[in-house]
Amino acid sequence: MTQSTSQHTHQGLLIIRVALSILLLIHGITRAYLGTVGGFGEFLTSNGIPLGLAVAWFVTIFELTASLVMASGRFVAPIAFVFMSIYACGIWLVHWSQGWFVVGAGRGGMEYSVLIIACLAGLAWAHRSDFSK
Repeated sequence: MTQSTSQHTHQGLLIIRVALSILLLIHGITRAYLGTVGGFGEFLTSNGIPLGLAVAWFVTIFELTASLVMASGRFVAPIAFVFMSIYACGIWLVHWSQGWFVVGAGRGGMEYSVLIIACLAGLAWAHRSDFSK
């Protein structure tokens, strides 16, 4: 790989990492600002998740803090794996039953979450050396 190609790859991953981090941060900010963490916790509990409110707070605080750490380029792979788990649970609990499409040919489907997971997986793969530090 040439210097230019390597630099372009790094810059492309930076764009994806920062954009994704902003989207994940906004998710947490919105939940915290609207005061819906409690409702999220009740939803989790009603779907069989033990300690639903604690899990809801964990997810919200993780979104608020880990997204900023990931944007900075630190601990990208481990953070990406936790986010992938969170979004996979979202698919399982909410989006799977709604089908594939988020809008258009359907409502509330899993396509957005699958895209987020794919981007996170790509970042985790690119930053896999995070685990050897």
